[in-house]
Amino acid sequence: MKILMLTPYLPYPPASGGQIRSLNLLKYLSKNNEITLIALYKNEKEKSFAKYLESYCKKIYLCKRAEKPWQVKNIFKSIFSLLPFLIVRNFSPQAKETVERLLKEEYFDVIHAETFYIMPHIPKTNTPIFLLEQTLEYEVYQHFVKSLPFYLRYFFHFDILKLKFWERYFWKRAFLVGTVSETDRRLINKIEPQIHPVVIPNGAGDELIAYKLTKKDLAAPIALFVGNFAWLQNTEAAYFLSKYILPKLLKSVSNIKIVIAGQRAKDKLKLPSDERLEIVNVDTDDISLVKKIYDRSTIFIAPIFGPGGTRLKILAAMATGLPVISTKTGVTGLLVKDGYNVLIANTPNDFVFKIKTLLSNQQLYENLRTNAYRMVNEIYNWKKISQKLEIVYEKIKKHEDWN
Repeated sequence: MKILMLTPYLPYPPASGGQIRSLNLLKYLSKNNEITLIALYKNEKEKSFAKYLESYCKKIYLCKRAEKPWQVKNIFKSIFSLLPFLIVRNFSPQAKETVERLLKEEYFDVIHAETFYIMPHIPKTNTPIFLLEQTLEYEVYQHFVKSLPFYLRYFFHFDILKLKFWERYFWKRAFLVGTVSETDRRLINKIEPQIHPVVIPNGAGDELIAYKLTKKDLAAPIALFVGNFAWLQNTEAAYFLSKYILPKLLKSVSNIKIVIAGQRAKDKLKLPSDERLEIVNVDTDDISLVKKIYDRSTIFIAPIFGPGGTRLKILAAMATGLPVISTKTGVTGLLVKDGYNVLIANTPNDFVFKIKTLLSNQQLYENLRTNAYRMVNEIYNWKKISQKLEIVYEKIKKHEDWN
């Protein structure tokens, strides 16, 4: 099939959940399909990464968008137009022109739009559009606005209303909408009953899936949290872990060590490292360091309270053989069961109790990680996910309903 794929970022390096997702989809879809990629970029340095995608794409078009979102031009356009800030700051006139030209000059079986805010670049067309929502953006922004000073919330309140309107508008423009979780699928269907999305989940990267589960030393435990700390949900989780969980945890498990690792960890968090709390910066394309950090850890702790998609970091932990303790929000959208392939905790005391229980019960430890590892291999691997997406494309090509 001939696929025109649009992404609001360059899918390399795999620095964010969206980039990891798009990179793996390209990797597997390219085996049986011809893909033309239109990707937005912010600065000239990013353009050098396109070479890593050339083997997956027939053609790559890089289109410039604003390097820094909070520009006066973007702010004023958002205030004095009906468009939300998210669309304004991600709009590229060059991308719009490129899409219009390609649709006139070439035939495509399907247009794959990754995120709704890439949709304004697509003109009215007879080519069916598959819109994949990685998360419901208005929910994420609502959580972000709550973290702002009170005097700034007034402006963002109206921006969220605009965001919700346009998100729903573009759902209706697409031939088919996709989500990454059953939770998001049900929510879209509840908001717009005539829309019946298909679930195309996230997966664990091939490079992180362990060949086999190796023995872990529970006597000298290391608890890990990984994230991109440009995102509010991850910084919130890191502070919650260091300020509320760790002090209580050390009273019960005195020899435990916490490792918080990820992009911009030291700059964004400004937490001091010591013998019980290690902060590790990870470069965006340093996969070997990420794997090493997962491999030397004992458990994965994810005190996430912000909404949005499904967490690739949790799938990565399961793929490497780490049992996961997370909040109900943190595992939302994943096909997990408390006590079977994950432990759920929502307060500092809950986390301390579950961590202590897990480290003192070898059988529970092995059962949790074995069940989680099996689930990742059976459901959350990119090869199977891409095969499902190809079936969806075929139905779209034939203009058949998915349901």
